[in-house]
Amino acid sequence: MKILAFDSAATAASVALYQDGTLLAETYQRAGLTHSRTLLPMAQAMLELCGIGFDSVEALAVSAGPGSFTGLRIGISLVKGLAAAKNLPCIGVSTLEAIAACAPCMDAHLCVVMDARAGQVYNAIFDLSEPYPVRCVSDRAIRVEDLRKELEKEEKKLIITGDGSYLLPDTLPRLPEHLRYGRAYGVARAAQHAFDATQPQQREQQFSAAKLVPAYHRLSQAERERAARLAAQEKAES
Repeated sequence: MKILAFDSAATAASVALYQDGTLLAETYQRAGLTHSRTLLPMAQAMLELCGIGFDSVEALAVSAGPGSFTGLRIGISLVKGLAAAKNLPCIGVSTLEAIAACAPCMDAHLCVVMDARAGQVYNAIFDLSEPYPVRCVSDRAIRVEDLRKELEKEEKKLIITGDGSYLLPDTLPRLPEHLRYGRAYGVARAAQHAFDATQPQQREQQFSAAKLVPAYHRLSQAERERAARLAAQEKAES
């Protein structure tokens, strides 16, 4: 199956073409341009350089969260729009799992950490001892201090990755920098894994454009500020 995958969950934008376990092409940029300006042109240029038309694409994949609220909406909206043209399967995958899918197989646990600001990180932990990462902890938003305390109890060899790595102690080993950030290759690999693990009769419904929604894992800043104002107002009135 030929998958066209997109990652726009963080600062970098990335597009990949993946087929049956093989990365055919990938393009990546982290130059500060908005994803709304870069994602579609990157995909068009990559397909053209590969000599492959969009009609050859059999499925679309995208990082569905956690991550930047704006970035997630841009990527998901683009995939939904492209899917409408051919009624293609849309496979949304965890941004954290996609990062783990780029890591090499080794006897260790991988702690994926994305900076969520406001003293929090998005986090999940995976076992890398199998050919495909095995999830140990579900995606979550967690306070940095709480995660540090959890990791102190970890008994297995632990490796840190993700753009929030700098928030954890320097004594913990990291993956090399080029493996530390989200890439569309990881999105494609996670999408293929999810597709293969789903019963054929359930795929059409499970991977429809209508089912593709972002997984934010916490309220937006505007929603948090509104909740704080309402709480303060209630306290003042009581």
